[in-house]
Amino acid sequence: MNDRARNETIAAIRSGDRRAVARAITLIESTRPDHRAEAAGLIEALLPDAGGAYRIGISGPPGVGKSTFIERLGLDLVTAGHRVAVLAIDPSSRISGGSILGDKTRMPELSRREAAFIRPSPAGDTLGGVARRTREALIVCEAAGFDIVLVETVGVGQSETAVAEMTDVFVLLLQPGGGDELQGIKRGVMELADLLVVNKADGALAEPAQRAAAEYRAAIRLLRASKAGWAPEVLTGSALTGEGIDAIWHSLERYRATLTANGEVARRRAAQNRHWFESELSAGLIERLEADPATAATIETVTKEVVAGRRSPLSAAETVLAAWKGAPPAPAKAKKPG
Repeated sequence: MNDRARNETIAAIRSGDRRAVARAITLIESTRPDHRAEAAGLIEALLPDAGGAYRIGISGPPGVGKSTFIERLGLDLVTAGHRVAVLAIDPSSRISGGSILGDKTRMPELSRREAAFIRPSPAGDTLGGVARRTREALIVCEAAGFDIVLVETVGVGQSETAVAEMTDVFVLLLQPGGGDELQGIKRGVMELADLLVVNKADGALAEPAQRAAAEYRAAIRLLRASKAGWAPEVLTGSALTGEGIDAIWHSLERYRATLTANGEVARRRAAQNRHWFESELSAGLIERLEADPATAATIETVTKEVVAGRRSPLSAAETVLAAWKGAPPAPAKAKKPG
């Protein structure tokens, strides 16, 4: 991308051009070295225009209705005059590496709104329920003038908590099931959630949803105390009928006002920027290790030894790092007796 094309792309993004936003995210997600350099320059240029959106992370177990909930909330927000971007992280195909579900097909009405932008991205091999480049995509959306960015994770699993490290508020969707489902939700996710929503609270499930909400309220009081001036709330709602969606949004608005007033949002974003830097540094170091032929050969050798049980992972890692630096690994210190 030459300077003229780059400047045109930046101008188009700043004007809110959804196609330019989509192209920029495609560039950001590319693994080609030349594209990575271009993407880094693009993000650096757009960074001063970012930061003004309300970043909302949404997670929940498969089948809880995340996409339906997001479409309902997004439609209400667009009608109220907001510009809404949805970064939906989908499971990846092991064959093509691409997104399997494609949330545009599951949010058909919202995807047709001019004030909305939906981008499904494959999770790839990244843990935490989000794609590796979700942070950069978020920056692009904010620079394009979207004042609300919804980040939807793959679903609750062992490490579906990374979304809390890049958003202002973490919403956990739950199904009417109460105690039975409570056993299947990871404690770490429950402790991170700022707002819990029992979805599908309509028809025959309306009463079970209220019972489930009561059980979650009791559980959340045991798992997590109030902090930063906010006590996690548990609400019910129906993405199908729209019942309770207004109350959920009002809760999100109260949360934002409370944490903005006490400076917690600024502190959280500063911590997120540091975590972003550290994760990029870690991933970049691994890529450079694997790109160096001599180090790559060492990695292959010690990996076989680790797999065969002839060497500990700790010793193998020290050998690889030493090979990359061109220095011998530090000798292990003998333990003192007794």
